[in-house]
Amino acid sequence: MSRDYYEVLGSSRGDSPEVIKKAYRKMAMKYHPDRNPGDSEAESKFKEAAEAYEVLSDEKKRQIYDTYGHDGLKNTGYNGPGNSSDIFSNINDLFGDMFGFGGRSGRQDPNGPVAGDDLRYDMEISFMDAVHGTEKEVEVTKRETCWTCEGTGARPGFKPQVCPSCHGRGQVIRSQGFFQVSSTCPQCRGAGQIITEPCNDCSGEGLINRKKKVNFKIPPGVDTGARMKLRGEGEGGRRGGPSGDLYVVLHVEAHEFFQRDGQTIYLRYPLSMVKAALGCEVEVPTIHGTTKLKISAGTQSGDRFTLRREGVPSLRGGGRGDMVVEAKVLTPTKLNKKQKELLASFEEDCPEEQEEGFFSRLLHGHVGWFKKDQSEQKQ
Repeated sequence: MSRDYYEVLGSSRGDSPEVIKKAYRKMAMKYHPDRNPGDSEAESKFKEAAEAYEVLSDEKKRQIYDTYGHDGLKNTGYNGPGNSSDIFSNINDLFGDMFGFGGRSGRQDPNGPVAGDDLRYDMEISFMDAVHGTEKEVEVTKRETCWTCEGTGARPGFKPQVCPSCHGRGQVIRSQGFFQVSSTCPQCRGAGQIITEPCNDCSGEGLINRKKKVNFKIPPGVDTGARMKLRGEGEGGRRGGPSGDLYVVLHVEAHEFFQRDGQTIYLRYPLSMVKAALGCEVEVPTIHGTTKLKISAGTQSGDRFTLRREGVPSLRGGGRGDMVVEAKVLTPTKLNKKQKELLASFEEDCPEEQEEGFFSRLLHGHVGWFKKDQSEQKQ
């Protein structure tokens, strides 16, 4: 091969390893034989790109190539990938990086320790428990490590045997033309070993079902969607692997009177018409108890009053939020004769300036709009 490796990948000598990898990925995807069946030219370019990447992705080989070119590599004994297995291994590592599966260097030993799975538990808690924090207990049924066989799945005194189909790799490789395709071994299901004498307690699984009660603390200020991570309380590991974690996802019940938005609490407080008109001091319930609130004279429905630091505690330790009290002025619906007479007398004594002013402004605006509309129609 005499073409410049950088030219093959469409890159430059000063490019970083990440740029080189990106360039190779682009070429490999373009000339992949599966995308170009029967195209010998594409297959040739695919091999060419693989050889270029093998040199340029290796720091020592790249340094020799940059200094002495192809002849320098020949003096080190390098003559290209050599066979399809090396090329396939190269691209397999690259695509493993792309999709997060890990390549040749990240492959796990199928006979090594296996970590347990994480578990999720959804829990409903009351509004007040979420605000103030509490302690809870959950009972979960999970698979834990079988300590009879210590998670190996084999009866005590016996050891798992190496799988004869995959020879302990957990994967079987078959050729498809130019490529070698690996898949999970059907005999050992990827474990790399066969349990010939299974454990009597776990039937060779290495795990057994158990119920367990777990206690944990919920801090003040949590809300719906909060997740409590209980480390090591998930499913048990196998062959000495660590246990997974248990995630408790919280769902906070609604309160009959209080509403919450972050750290702020909202309350609609019923207020009699007389108290709203005259003003007063009332005792208001809060999520922390009760407190005094001064209602100013002439309060209307919808008017709001803020009580500082009567809201929800911050999860990050920044103190409490506020509480907003919205007045809800109540109009009496059941009046006796005397009450009706008093209200009628009160109405007679009330000045009508405010009401007349409202209707005057409304009528003036309406007439002005009507005249403008008539003028536009004549035009």
